[in-house]
Amino acid sequence: MTRLAVFDCDGTLVDGQAHVCDTMEQAFLDAGLPAPDRNEVRRSVGLSLPVAIRQLAPDLDDMRSAHLVQAYKDGFFARRQKGMIHEPLYEGMRELLIGLRDNGWLLAVATGKSERGLHACLEQHELKDLFVSLQTSDHHRSKPHTDMLEAALFEAGATPDQAVMIGDTTFDVLMARDARVRALGVAWGYHAPEELLNAGAEAVAGDMSELERLL
Repeated sequence: MTRLAVFDCDGTLVDGQAHVCDTMEQAFLDAGLPAPDRNEVRRSVGLSLPVAIRQLAPDLDDMRSAHLVQAYKDGFFARRQKGMIHEPLYEGMRELLIGLRDNGWLLAVATGKSERGLHACLEQHELKDLFVSLQTSDHHRSKPHTDMLEAALFEAGATPDQAVMIGDTTFDVLMARDARVRALGVAWGYHAPEELLNAGAEAVAGDMSELERLL
């Protein structure tokens, strides 16, 4: 029987919040705008970048929003080229992924990251070959729209009842709910466990062993 586990990336697989906040602040400052509140930046992680920018700066016109999006992309890429980006895997995640793969699970990622950013992250941790489907914001509408998750299901040859979405934000949970896919939350990311449960998560794992048990 097919079993598909779809993971969010930032806040679920890896912890990259400091670099996201730093890059966003610099993009705003370079545009002559006050730096956004860091907590609001963290809460926007998981959305595609244009949607996150609109959420953080709703009064900007389309041209200035597009400029901010590009400034963030350029800034993050420059940091990565200089070796400044460190996105550590959460403790125990590598072992969990390998264990799931070895037990017959298919693995996928659905993330608000860019394709370039996701590939760089997974290659850094030598995990890319574990996944049968990688879905990013470059090719789909932002979470919580179901585009990414539906594409992962299609590429894996799985039906909604054979899949589970694992994420740290309400965007992940709402996407799963609307796609009729089981949703599990994790407590080590960007949205509080009670928010995930209220959005429709079946449960929220407090650590990796609990996530393995829930799966």
